[in-house]
Amino acid sequence: MHLGPLHLRFAASFIALSLLVVFNITLFSLDCALAAELEDAPPILLLDDVDSDLDVSQGSVSDLGSPLDQMYEPEFAAFDRSIIGRDQVRDTNALINNEAFQLNVRQGDTERFVFKLSQLSERELEVVQLELRDEEHTWEDIDEDEDEDEAEEDEKDENNDDLSGKGLDRDSVDLNLASAKQKLGKRQQGARRLFLSANTCLQPQAFNATKTTQPPPQLTLYVSTSTDNVEPGPGADSNSQVSMVFNEGAIMYNFTTTTDVYVGVHAPNVAEIFDKPYNIKIAISTDGYYYSYNVDDDADLIWVDSDSQGALLITHNLTDSNDEKEQQRIMNTPPYVMFAQDKSNPSINGVRYSFCGLEQNAQIATTKDGKYSNMVQTGMTKRGQGNFPKQQFFFSGLKPSTSYLGILAKTNVTDTGSPNLVGGGGHVFKATNFQTKSDHGNCNIVLNLTFCDQVAYSVPSNPNFGNASVLAKFYDDYAAEAWGYFKKALAQVACEAPVTQRYSLTRNCSDCEAAYKDWLCSVTIPRCEDFSNNASYLHPRAMSQPFPDGERLDNATMSLYAENYGDGKVLGKAFLQSRSSRIDEFIKPGPYKEVLPCDYLCYRLVQSCPSSMGFGCPLPGQKGFNSSYYIKNETNGEVVCNYPGSAHIFSGSSKDAVSVGLTIVVLVLVSLLLAC
Repeated sequence: MHLGPLHLRFAASFIALSLLVVFNITLFSLDCALAAELEDAPPILLLDDVDSDLDVSQGSVSDLGSPLDQMYEPEFAAFDRSIIGRDQVRDTNALINNEAFQLNVRQGDTERFVFKLSQLSERELEVVQLELRDEEHTWEDIDEDEDEDEAEEDEKDENNDDLSGKGLDRDSVDLNLASAKQKLGKRQQGARRLFLSANTCLQPQAFNATKTTQPPPQLTLYVSTSTDNVEPGPGADSNSQVSMVFNEGAIMYNFTTTTDVYVGVHAPNVAEIFDKPYNIKIAISTDGYYYSYNVDDDADLIWVDSDSQGALLITHNLTDSNDEKEQQRIMNTPPYVMFAQDKSNPSINGVRYSFCGLEQNAQIATTKDGKYSNMVQTGMTKRGQGNFPKQQFFFSGLKPSTSYLGILAKTNVTDTGSPNLVGGGGHVFKATNFQTKSDHGNCNIVLNLTFCDQVAYSVPSNPNFGNASVLAKFYDDYAAEAWGYFKKALAQVACEAPVTQRYSLTRNCSDCEAAYKDWLCSVTIPRCEDFSNNASYLHPRAMSQPFPDGERLDNATMSLYAENYGDGKVLGKAFLQSRSSRIDEFIKPGPYKEVLPCDYLCYRLVQSCPSSMGFGCPLPGQKGFNSSYYIKNETNGEVVCNYPGSAHIFSGSSKDAVSVGLTIVVLVLVSLLLAC
């Protein structure tokens, strides 16, 4: 009988199916012979269901009851139970170049990591392959152009020029994977410098915070590059590893190696005093530290001023370039974040140099988990020395009469927002100290004024007058009004006359305007300090008024500032009222002390403007000088007199202090020359 194609196909399928059934029956029989059949399937046992402190030695597992007693344990003749039943070694965590790894470290445990150097060659190989792929696309594009425009020799020449400009020839496009590896061979044979860094994000918490005043001990880092010590830690051979203790929650270590790197992070066991594990972030990089800190260099943060509930801080100049595009680029991208901490609060003790530790534990943070805090306002400004870009921070919600730490930090991210690059974990700078004022509430910070744009400090205030914006507008409008009168007077001067016919050979009307504005804003907008501040350079004001809360100065305090007059002592006007009667009339701040304007502001005004305008300044020792101006001198962080951009610049910690001092010296010399 002749079988058609359909019959042959059916026969082949039937034979194959029969063979498959026979094979499965044979395999099932062998399986039954090698293992015992379970009555019921064992329940799924999650790691979280088992207490990590359980003792599983000496058969204690069998005594635990369900669900452990239902677990299937295979028995093989070739393996002893001592191997099958022992605890498994915790997996070693793989580190990747410029990527952070976060995990908990339990007290008494050592978490281990490995960094494979081979991953570097693999990544570099990918880069080479991408470059070769780009070269191939270049040749393909050129071939297409030649096919379309064979008759146009100019276009061929242009394509060849493009190619030669890239240093390519057709043979280079034929490089395969093997040649790419060969190209990287010499590079991979050399030693590599690696940068290992880590931050402690969270620490164990004390059972009794009132009795335990010290933070938990620091973690210890162990590093090995020996294959004989792939589990570095407190129990390993000390000759094959290096160990370092974290410093305030941070560690940095760089070294050179030709082999894989093995790392251990050990947590001390202080379970009698502290609860919960440590939490860390660790990273390794071939380019530089992923996490870093520097507390040896001068602080990059300047305390400008504070009031009873807020503080204003600013960075140094972020550039000294006069290029407008460069300045605008910086103004568009604020680079820093900041943390504030009450000095008496111990929450950051032990993690002061850790970026994630500050982010998680500081009382006030610019950002936390990528989100901005409503207690911190930050932005860019050109206010201050040099009129170069700076970043400012205004903190609110602070406590009165309290000392704080301000800690500046910086992160580095890619254009897409990824932190996977050198510095991506953050850099922590040296802390800056600042204090808030008392709770009398009659000194408030104003900033971002329209006319007096260099003003950013505490001014006489009253909570009943209005918020900071209303207060700032009051002072700014007052100064702008006076500026209008000045401009009308200056319009009478022949500012555009030939040089030989002007009022000065060395100054012009622009100099006069600048000098008058600096002087005007410093005089009409007084810098305010607590009345309780006994610094010698401060001048008491409005002593006859009550404080905003109704409290008045007692007679004993009043008598301290009384002057001899006739047969008795009286308080002069300079003590009883503010510099401007408008302040007492509308704001009614009550007693405060003023940081007097610097005397050089007045002298510069006289030197820069026409004598016909009638400006004059009292000299030291003359009547009115001590209640009007103060001589600027070098102090350690104190603002002894008010000037545009004034701030608490500490000696030896300011990048601008030298330039400020030189400016003052030059002004004094010019004044002496002009006086002669």
